[in-house]
Order: sequence, then C-alpha cells, then structure tokens
Amino acid sequence: MRHFLTLKDFSKEEILDIISLAVKIKKKAKKGKFKPYMKDKVLGMIFEKSSTRTRVSFEVGIHQLGGKGLFLSSDDIQLGRGEPLKDTARVLSRMVDMVMIRTFGQERLEEFAKYSTVPLISGLSDKYHPMQLLADYMTICEHGKDKGLIAAYVGDGNNIANSWLMLASKIGFELRISTPKGYEPNQEVLKDAHKFAKKSGAKIVLHDTPQDAVRGAGVITSDTWVSMGQESEKAKRQSDFQGFIVDDKMMALAQKEAMFLHCLPAYRGFEVSDEVFEAHSEEIFDEAENRLHVQKAVMVWLDRHR
Repeated sequence: MRHFLTLKDFSKEEILDIISLAVKIKKKAKKGKFKPYMKDKVLGMIFEKSSTRTRVSFEVGIHQLGGKGLFLSSDDIQLGRGEPLKDTARVLSRMVDMVMIRTFGQERLEEFAKYSTVPLISGLSDKYHPMQLLADYMTICEHGKDKGLIAAYVGDGNNIANSWLMLASKIGFELRISTPKGYEPNQEVLKDAHKFAKKSGAKIVLHDTPQDAVRGAGVITSDTWVSMGQESEKAKRQSDFQGFIVDDKMMALAQKEAMFLHCLPAYRGFEVSDEVFEAHSEEIFDEAENRLHVQKAVMVWLDRHR
C-alpha cells in the first residue's frame, strides 16, 4: 500500500504515470464521460486548514469517480477535542477507503500514515504541497513547455518552493529559485533535491535576485508572501519582499512565450501584478482546474496499488 505525502517518495516514472492517467481522465471528463474507478468507495477529508480549491476538487473528484467524500473539519470531530491522531487514523481506516488531510505540520501526516491501513493523501502541509505541483506540471505539459524546461520560482521559500524542488529533482529539469534573505527553502529539502538531481540530471540553482532567476526561463511561478497562519507577519513580509513582484518588467526577461503560474489565491500588486495575472489567466485557471484531474488520478493510482 502506498501513501501520497510528498513527491520525495515517488520515482520519475511513477510521477509521469500519474500525470498520464490524469490526462486520460480529463479527456474523458471533457466529453462528459466519468468512469467509476472508485464506485461506492468513501474518501474521508480532514481539514485542519481551510481551503477553497482543495475541498471542492477532492469532493467533486471522488464524486466523478463514483464514490463519496466526507468533509471532516477538525472542529467537528474528536481530533479537535484532543483525541490522539493515531486513534483517529485507526478508527477512520475501518470505516473509509482513503483519507485526505490538509494540515499544518508534515509530521502529522506521517503519524497518521503510520497507523492508517488505508491510503493517505496530503492536501497540503507547511512543508509540502505535492498535489499542486502535479497540477502545475500537468499544465506545463499541456502547454508544451515541458521539453527543455527552465522554471523560475520567485518569492517565499515555502511549501510550494519545497515541492518545486522535489518535482524538478525527480523529473530532471532546471529550477531557479530566488527568495529574500532569510526566506530560503528548507535546508533538508534542498539537500534531498541535490541528491535526487544527481540521478535525474536536474539543475537546481538559488539566485540572489529574481531578475537572475527569471532571465531566459520558460515558466515563471510564485505564491503568496503571507501564507495561512502568518498573518501577524504581514507588514514585515510585505516589506522584506519588496522587489519580488512578478510584473511586466520581470516577465520581459523570460523567454518570449513564457508561462506564468500561480497556485492561488493570488494577491495582485504583491507577488504578481494585475497585468501579468490577467495576461496569463488562461494558464493559471487551467492549472487550478488540473487540481481536480490530478487528484482523481492520484486516488485511482493509490487504489490500484493497495
């Protein structure tokens, strides 16, 4: 049995297999055809962090696969009243066929997985957001940007940056990251990325300025400067990230037909200008939609590998 907690646990071949399945599922869905891969199966969805895209895409996704999703807010179940996580895992494992958790610490996912007898999927943690990167890469492939890919991430060295490091180092493309001083990606993740890159041929480079990172890149991406739980740091972060907005001037340094991706929600005038966002809105909302399709593919893939 496999869990889906981070791309670190998956090979290049497995990642591409999931993407291929997602493309197949999406093509059928666009024709109004929904194969019941998970007929009558139940997905338990635990949300310790609220969400728009994660909740809707998982709930719609399991429905389109022929199953049912149960929304479980931590405020509504005993987990929010002090029940040990390992007990929740053992109880839910006897009642549902698969679990998705959107939470804070990655260690909570790892503990749940240790005691779960059904596949566990990460809907996000403070360390990684693997589902988002599958959607990003699917979108890049759909737009024909995967060959000779040079991707640049500009902004906070957060869970999205960490997940870009895992994706690049597994697939084998060039990734450039630029963050303000003190906001670099997790050092443990960087170490793992460089280790995996030796096998895949990936090139991982950290740049001092966003201009150096985006120059000649084919895909530019960013994320909010103030993630959920960091609201008290908002003023300081907005000051520290001055100069890191992806605007027309910065995009002009990239390849002529470069993509811009954003996992949403996007705060125009901060990490991205309104002009850049609107100019690349089709790509961004393709990316948002692809969360639905890659998540269906992950659920089907995990169900097949039980």
